[in-house]
Amino acid sequence: MKADMYKDDIIIELVADTEDTRLDSWLSGKLSEFSRSYVQKLIEDGKVTVNEISKKANYRLKCGDSIVVDVPKPEKPDIKAEEIDLDVIYEDKDIIVINKPKGMVVHPGAGNYNGTLVNALIRHCGDSLSDINGVIRPGIVHRIDKDTTGVLVVAKNNTAHEKLSEKLKDHDINRIYIAIVEGVIREERGKVDAPVGRHPVNRKKMAVNLKNGRRAVTHFTVLERLRDATLVELKLETGRTHQIRVHMSYIGFPLIGDTVYGKQANPYGIKGQALHAMLLGFNHPRTDEYMEFQAEPPEYFKKLICDLRPE
Repeated sequence: MKADMYKDDIIIELVADTEDTRLDSWLSGKLSEFSRSYVQKLIEDGKVTVNEISKKANYRLKCGDSIVVDVPKPEKPDIKAEEIDLDVIYEDKDIIVINKPKGMVVHPGAGNYNGTLVNALIRHCGDSLSDINGVIRPGIVHRIDKDTTGVLVVAKNNTAHEKLSEKLKDHDINRIYIAIVEGVIREERGKVDAPVGRHPVNRKKMAVNLKNGRRAVTHFTVLERLRDATLVELKLETGRTHQIRVHMSYIGFPLIGDTVYGKQANPYGIKGQALHAMLLGFNHPRTDEYMEFQAEPPEYFKKLICDLRPE
């Protein structure tokens, strides 16, 4: 794909590696960054060709078919600077490390262009943010979910961005989270090694996907056993979307408050999953000096631990 999606359409070329599979189903599995409905719309609009001919969604692929997808360039949104308080842990001319609060979206998205971390960063940093990810995600090297709190690093120039992205790709950034999960884990520690990809039915969710998922590894250590719950430390070896939430649900211990991957009922009185990015460590992109940043869990998290401790 092109680095700057606002200059041109995105042209994606693929070769079918399957036989007698529906075009829309196969394409949705390959283009995990797009929703299933969007993929179907591209097909309906004639933006997908098979062997240079437009096909319907129910076309049955043949092994070796040449598929070309033309994703129209989106309208360039106007991302405005906003006066939003930031909890800055560290800042220099290359990076800024933020303690992100609960409820804050990292970068703008469709229908949600205000109140994000990016809006706040544009105000705080001005033009001093990398532009590798375009106007929607200036400086954003990695993300944490809206309701996840904690440490996040942002790149203030392209060199820093590229080096940090490379460290992420090489699993060379130390990322440690803490979470409160439902149920009591009996093991002291463990590892979940299960591929994560789009849910085969609900494209808005992720899931352990043995067929189309990417390798994902999460290490967990029990910190404290609570009343029908467990406080755990989680170390990411990889960084797939919703990885911790999916993995802990997969082994039967969903995060408290996570109504997407856990129980629909939420008797704990919190909004969103009880997950906190506690520590982030990496070699500085300019000096190569190892740096480590930590953030205390928010008050709601501490209170929940106290409330769940056996009397």
